[in-house]
Amino acid sequence: MSRSFKSIPEKNEKTSINANFAKRLIIFPDAATWTPSPQKGVEWLNLELFGEESVRTTYFARFAPGASLPRRVHDGGEEIFVMEGGFEDESGFHGEGAYLRDPDGSTHTPTSAQGCLLFVKLGYFLPGDEERVAIETACGEWRKAPEGFAIQPLHHFAGVTTFLVRLDPGAVLNRMIHPQGEEAVVLAGSCQDDGGNYARRSWIRDPGGHPQSLISPGGCMLYVKTGHLAAAGEAARPTAG
Repeated sequence: MSRSFKSIPEKNEKTSINANFAKRLIIFPDAATWTPSPQKGVEWLNLELFGEESVRTTYFARFAPGASLPRRVHDGGEEIFVMEGGFEDESGFHGEGAYLRDPDGSTHTPTSAQGCLLFVKLGYFLPGDEERVAIETACGEWRKAPEGFAIQPLHHFAGVTTFLVRLDPGAVLNRMIHPQGEEAVVLAGSCQDDGGNYARRSWIRDPGGHPQSLISPGGCMLYVKTGHLAAAGEAARPTAG
């Protein structure tokens, strides 16, 4: 039985990746080096990884057509957004745009006949967050705003909120980034702010608490999670002893 990809260290191993949550971070997967997994046809790109008693990690996973993984246990829960392609497990087929949350202790055996690209967060479920969620966002309801953007809610628990944002071509979104931090993945199109330009598949982690003017000349869609980075940063700090 596998806990997850072999990229995740055993308990109490001192490995960490991008564990300074007070620092703004941008990763462009198309320009990064991916790591092959022990399972043929599966590779990953670690974005952040930390933890001792329980490991938390965020990563992109890429399956070649026909690739699969052995049965996996979700220690601390697993959150998945299917960015491209699709995969199948015991609960059915999950195509592009599927948003999945499997709570602590659940298991599955993913396989992808067509290949897929996944955004995955493992180990971030808060105590008491035990609901399984499966949303086909392609059929989801968008809440439109007159400023040229729309939001599709995905999940909310204990101050942590996950949603999609869609900007119309030429739209400008002026807002305050959540004071407890935010991360975003550009799912389609591109956008920019004072901090840089973000092409499709870009991952942005921001400690928050400051204004942002987000512009999308051609339109874009983003996966966004807010309110969780401050707690993650506390968990990532080494303890004295």
